[in-house]
Amino acid sequence: MRALVYNGLGKFALQERPVPTLQGPGDAIVKMSKTTICGTDLHILKGDVPTCEPGRILGHEGVGVVHEIGSGVSTLKVGDHVLVSCISSCGQCEYCRRGMYSHCKTGGWILGNRIDGTQAEYVRTPHAQTSLYRVPAGVDEAALVMLSDILPTGFECGVLNGKVEPGSTVAIVGAGPIGLAALLTAQFYSPSQIIMIDMDPNRLACAKRFGATACLDPRAGDVADAVMKLTDGVGVDCAIEAVGVPATFELCEQLVAPGGVVANVGVHGVPASIFLDKLWDRNVTITTRLVDTVSTPMLLKTVCAGRIDPGRLITNRFAFEEAAKAYETFSHAADTHALKVIIEM
Repeated sequence: MRALVYNGLGKFALQERPVPTLQGPGDAIVKMSKTTICGTDLHILKGDVPTCEPGRILGHEGVGVVHEIGSGVSTLKVGDHVLVSCISSCGQCEYCRRGMYSHCKTGGWILGNRIDGTQAEYVRTPHAQTSLYRVPAGVDEAALVMLSDILPTGFECGVLNGKVEPGSTVAIVGAGPIGLAALLTAQFYSPSQIIMIDMDPNRLACAKRFGATACLDPRAGDVADAVMKLTDGVGVDCAIEAVGVPATFELCEQLVAPGGVVANVGVHGVPASIFLDKLWDRNVTITTRLVDTVSTPMLLKTVCAGRIDPGRLITNRFAFEEAAKAYETFSHAADTHALKVIIEM
């Protein structure tokens, strides 16, 4: 089979690999039909994820068809169309029972990281019963690829951790796919303001179309000052960091109101500062999280009901043999205006 393989810092290539085989009774083999590229894949190529070693097949998102199942899988059958979750969960260990699937003792974020991933014609998925979701007939499967990772990530790590609620004020720093996913799902709770901050005019324009009440470009002036003006000098109840660099995390610290939350979503490869001299008396909560995908069933229902359309995040489509072009397009989003790309097998 063809697979996109990580070959060390900044290197990847399409290679021929054997079709994966079942390694345990809870496994399934999925024939992939659509996958995508995540910002985390770019972090891997930059060397920010040392658990992903050269030789690994990349990818942790996508939809496909069940090709083979282990003897312990009773809720799926060959031929089922399924959504592949970015998080593999056994559903039984201490962390899974607490809803922390990302810390599953035999799973977590392993696809495209510690085991071979979804950017291939076939993928082996451990804990298939609790890590695959049957796709209802008639739903746009390309749109559902967004439910593998970015939609639950924006929702859980940003909106839920940020305690967004009716009437609250929200600032999202970073209008990339994750930030826009947080924007879409924050609207479940009817906040009074959602302020998007980014240096890409195209992404800010998308954010405006997706429901942002204000869009700010740091190059146009002092963002912290602008946010204070929009919030009567108070700051925001929830500041969501959706980039993963020190400057954006530290900006969130400036934006948050007393009693508010800084909800980190971005993947950080280097340290960022926490300015306790300014925060120690402000009752501020700082949260971190890797997506657990506990919200995936709910999000799937909202998509099927037409309450949210994650397909709006898709800007480009590529055939699998164009994977290198897809990565080039996605990694130069400021020039290509790409949000999420779909790679079809």
